[in-house]
Amino acid sequence: MIIATAGHVDHGKTTLLQAITGVNADRLPEEKRRGMTIDLGYAYWQQPDGRVLGFIDVPGHEKFLPNMLAGIGGIDHALLVVACDDGLMAQTREHLAILRLSGRIPLTLVLTKADRVDQQRITEVSQQLYAELARQGWHDVPLFVTAASQQRGIDALCQHLLSLPASNQRQTQRFRLAVDRAFSVKGAGLVLTGTALGGCVTVGDNLWLTGANLPVRVRGLHAQNQAVEQAVAGQRIALNISGDVQKPQVARGDWLLAQQPALATERVLVAIEADSPLQHWQPLHIHHAASHITGRISLLTDHLAELMLDRPLWLAENDRLVLRDISARQTLAAARVLQLSAPKRGKRQPAYLAWLTALANAENDQQALALRLPNGAFDLASFAWARQLTSTGLQQLLSQHSLLIAGGWALAPDNAQQQQQKLLQVLADYHQQHGDQLGLGPARLRRMALPTEAEALVSLMIDQLLAAGKLRNTRGWLHLPEHGLAFTPQQQALWERMAPLFDQQACWVRDLALTLGEPEQQIRALLRKAAQLGYVSAIVTDRYYLQSQIEQFAALIRERHVSQGSTSASDFRDQLGIGRKLAIQILEFFDRSGFTRRKGNQHLLRDSALFSEQHAE
Repeated sequence: MIIATAGHVDHGKTTLLQAITGVNADRLPEEKRRGMTIDLGYAYWQQPDGRVLGFIDVPGHEKFLPNMLAGIGGIDHALLVVACDDGLMAQTREHLAILRLSGRIPLTLVLTKADRVDQQRITEVSQQLYAELARQGWHDVPLFVTAASQQRGIDALCQHLLSLPASNQRQTQRFRLAVDRAFSVKGAGLVLTGTALGGCVTVGDNLWLTGANLPVRVRGLHAQNQAVEQAVAGQRIALNISGDVQKPQVARGDWLLAQQPALATERVLVAIEADSPLQHWQPLHIHHAASHITGRISLLTDHLAELMLDRPLWLAENDRLVLRDISARQTLAAARVLQLSAPKRGKRQPAYLAWLTALANAENDQQALALRLPNGAFDLASFAWARQLTSTGLQQLLSQHSLLIAGGWALAPDNAQQQQQKLLQVLADYHQQHGDQLGLGPARLRRMALPTEAEALVSLMIDQLLAAGKLRNTRGWLHLPEHGLAFTPQQQALWERMAPLFDQQACWVRDLALTLGEPEQQIRALLRKAAQLGYVSAIVTDRYYLQSQIEQFAALIRERHVSQGSTSASDFRDQLGIGRKLAIQILEFFDRSGFTRRKGNQHLLRDSALFSEQHAE
């Protein structure tokens, strides 16, 4: 369990912790000289049964409030410390507001310096505090009256702290630790400390250190000031790490993560809980875990907003941020992360705001997933990061839904059916407009029907349509089952006379008509049907190659792709021993078919599945 102090400067927080634990949490020489906490301090209270309670001593002075905010991320409980002689003061109220805006952290109220006042003053201060606690939403908060110099009330407070429920932190989630301190130990190397917000870590684990943007390895662990083999969320953890990183590369606010994350967030959609009115585009100080940056707020409604961050943050959904005015004098609001990415358009549309409000009310991962399913395909890696799900946790969540999953993307069945109908409709339209073509290649069909969908998902939907008999694949060309003709006996006889004339060369309709002594229109109609049947392909209007020859050209392009990444008209001309004009026509045919795409003078392989014998039926 991690317990933090809160309260006005010089109200005896550090002295109280020393009376409980025997440890003076002020570690800096200036703190000891001035008798005032400046930065975060730590104390640990070892119990005979092996339990260890960790305490974070935060500064009370307004000047050091960012340090206080860096110390309360991931804590389980807070001690609101108030001196009996001073009573309720400005910084007491602000610390209390920060604890409320950070998720209404459970509290214990501790009155200190009781030896300096009489009972009437103690009663008066208690009444003031309970009124303030009730105003900010805390009820039935336990109260202890202490005088550390006399050990008065300390034993009762200690018994109360030992009776608090054990930490219920998110140990089933990914490991995530906000670094609040870095130092070097002679003979051991770099040590990073912080409070884990989720997951567990074991000696020997590989982690990712943001800031330095490097992988590191855990050489040793201390949790709650004890050497351990494994540490979990809800503990103060010190990690002795190895890797290509030095102390100057680490700053407060960096993260140790279970794996390398995607890009950090610069624009985030949040739910707002405001204590003071916020203005549209107002500049702010933004505090998240151990991080402190600035940014601006774009109000969407009274309770929804978009935050534009001046420096990216490593955020997850439901993370809480504390917002303070740009002069750093007043705590204004809390923001709870709803979406790690904001759409460029439509954020203020009623339908989107209603959806965002529903997401703000989602109570668990299951409900958050259910809200995303109607929106189309979603990236599973991004979703898992946003919800901080482990691989096991993600699989358990997905197993409760019948989803179409491929290539790291997921799609709800209803959406998949709509997408499949679109694929079929695009093919039907293509057949109507291009009756002389057999069909479309998979990549081109995706670009025409579902250009924004993940390629792996579209491939899976196509496979399902093929398995259901709603699509056919002929030599790599996708077409509807009813699209396809057979030669009449007369046409078959004419084709058998015509086929030998190609002899690995391109033939014009007019030349074939002259050679065969048949009307040009009849030859043209026959070749169009032959193209539908997959026997020939027109590289330009009225100029055809046998499909077997086209497949040989495609094989050459694949070889060039492997050897040098692309091909050009001059390469193709030299390799085939044909004229440049014909080489250009052939390559442009492959570009139109979707087999290649042109980039400058080069033609790059685009859909290698086309023109392949393995796709012939």
